[in-house]
Amino acid sequence: MAVSDTFVPACDRDELTEAGRKLVSLDGHAIALFDHEGSVRAVANACPHMGFPLIRGTVDDGVLTCHWHHARFELSCGDTFDPWADDVLSYPVEIRDGTVYVDPSPEPDEPPAVHWRQRLEDGLERNLRLVVAKAVIGLQDEGVPTTDAIEAGVRFGAQYRREGWGPGLTILTAMANVLGDVEGDDAKRALYHGLIQVASDTAGEPPRFDQDAFEDVDADFDRLLSWFRESIEVRDPDGAERVLRTAIAAGYVDADIAHMLGAAATDHRYLDTGHMLDFVNKACESLDHIGWEHADDVLPSLVRGLAMADRAEESASWRRPIDLAGRLDDTFDELDQFIRFGRNRTWSKPADMLETLLEDDPDAIIDVLVEAIREGATPEDLASVVAFAAGMRVTQFSTTNEFSDWNTVHHTFTYANAVHQLTRRTDAKELYRGVFDAAINVYLDRFLNTPPAPLPTTDDGMNPDETLARLTQAFDMEGQVNDAGAAAAHFLDSGGEIGTLRNELAAALLREDAGFHTYQALEAGFTQAAERPSEEARTLMVGVARYLAAHSPTRREREQTFTIAARLQRGEAIHEADD
Repeated sequence: MAVSDTFVPACDRDELTEAGRKLVSLDGHAIALFDHEGSVRAVANACPHMGFPLIRGTVDDGVLTCHWHHARFELSCGDTFDPWADDVLSYPVEIRDGTVYVDPSPEPDEPPAVHWRQRLEDGLERNLRLVVAKAVIGLQDEGVPTTDAIEAGVRFGAQYRREGWGPGLTILTAMANVLGDVEGDDAKRALYHGLIQVASDTAGEPPRFDQDAFEDVDADFDRLLSWFRESIEVRDPDGAERVLRTAIAAGYVDADIAHMLGAAATDHRYLDTGHMLDFVNKACESLDHIGWEHADDVLPSLVRGLAMADRAEESASWRRPIDLAGRLDDTFDELDQFIRFGRNRTWSKPADMLETLLEDDPDAIIDVLVEAIREGATPEDLASVVAFAAGMRVTQFSTTNEFSDWNTVHHTFTYANAVHQLTRRTDAKELYRGVFDAAINVYLDRFLNTPPAPLPTTDDGMNPDETLARLTQAFDMEGQVNDAGAAAAHFLDSGGEIGTLRNELAAALLREDAGFHTYQALEAGFTQAAERPSEEARTLMVGVARYLAAHSPTRREREQTFTIAARLQRGEAIHEADD
């Protein structure tokens, strides 16, 4: 640490020697002075872990130990023995004419932003929630762009989990996607939630070791696409990774790479109950945040999951009592013909299409999609309609079902959303198959809307503030699913802004110990509600509110940790009783 010339008198040297320690306040800084082994040492009084006064600690053999959580510090320089505690700030000391002088404003060893960036890495490496929370708050308070923390989390999660992309990275990306829907400290909370999920996902896991791109990067895209799909087909993740890295090294754009991943993810039906295609979409979205120049660091983390995923056509529900997978195979055999027939045509959605998608007739569902393609419907056109149908299953989920069945309708919805988002990124014809897969799964979920939960009736005579308060109250009590949905609907009916509702729902999520699916449900609902007609947006927001209410309240341990970190950053003495 560089020594400045701004020393100020702190105390009498003999008095300090006699007392052994002394707490002084210099230029607004609480500084603990220690006379130990013939030398005077000065450190910040607040323990960097949770703020306990170090003046009340123990000094022995050059080590200062905090009495609250037993964090230990090398007294001469402030370095910690315990990475979860952080180093304590030490101050330069001089003895002049029997008086102890201290420099209360030394130049830091490194800028605060650099320090907090390193502490974020420490928190990720050791799965330390409090450290991650303090680092996120510190970085944001220093004005560091949020993309820096997102990049740190994405790159770390993609490297340090052998199985590759997983729930943690998906949650981080989902929270990055909703940053525009939150305000103030909730933006910090969103980053904190995503990053601690990455840390948890990688804790104790072996790292992922990379394969190299082929030396020859001149192969055309169609050949690379064929190689990649074949490698995934035979469950060869190493070969598939080399092909993917070669395509990235060859400079193919994000739409091409998304095509490659999306095609492989739809060569078989509904991989891993829809998670795998959602992971593909989220990995692409993460690169939208941090830059596609990081594609080679991030996208290979998808390959093992794609190759080893469960394939729905191998399950009974897709084969019995109706061979749904076989019917789709027959349809896909003629897909090119349907596409050619619809070329240069302009499709208009039939008025009864949503009703057909929600009914109990898989043949009618397949037929309405085929006819749409023959009339010129693009993958994006159809993915949008099917995603809304899947959202309806969530919104009208009947609470007479088992609680775990929320996951079933949720999986279909997030899968349909992923298909929709990928169709906006690439016009690959293979994504039509994802549309059919989502639609068939909407069909398979039909019993979970029996009877369908009714949509809240329109009520525009209520006070928006009162309905928002009712919504918040619903999250504080178990079983308030329908009350939450009604409050969300009536807030919009009474003139409340959808942005305010999104903010309230996100804030509700961020105070809970949410599970993986709850983060997904909120983000997918927000994504699907954007740019839709107001009535469809209302329906989807009701679904988000009902899903959150079904999974609230929780113990809220994560919020307690974040609150501690925020109070420490503000300099509050959390070891003292509240007024």
